[in-house]
Amino acid sequence: MDKAEQADLADADEGVPEEREPEEAARDGHGSGGGRDEEDKEPGEAVEDTDTGEHPVRPKVPYWLSQVPYLLVMSALAAGIVVVAAAHFKRGPAIIAGALLLAAVFRAFLPDDWIGMLAVRRRWIDLLTLVTLAVLLIVLAWVAPQLSA
Repeated sequence: MDKAEQADLADADEGVPEEREPEEAARDGHGSGGGRDEEDKEPGEAVEDTDTGEHPVRPKVPYWLSQVPYLLVMSALAAGIVVVAAAHFKRGPAIIAGALLLAAVFRAFLPDDWIGMLAVRRRWIDLLTLVTLAVLLIVLAWVAPQLSA
């Protein structure tokens, strides 16, 4: 068997995408679907150059650095809980509300890959939840009676 026959046999075993049925090729991801790489594009098609395009490429943030906003919010929440445990029922919820508002500011202005575990759901749902809880805690701190020692 010469090299040409071996190459034909290897192509038949692997199933070259052009020679397979369209359904089989689509199932394997080699079909003429929408997800084509830059190598698959025709020579005349425009390729978006991210270096000179309108969308600048941000550097990828290390995982530990993306958790810094989350750690700041959790530290403020812990401080608020400590203040509540020390029997300051007006200051504690206000500190916790401030931590929730800080989380809302981080969620509103930082990109998704920079905020780590603060991104739970869609941005608007997270913002609505955080701001609502903060406002309720501020109202709670405002209307709670001061306990005398």
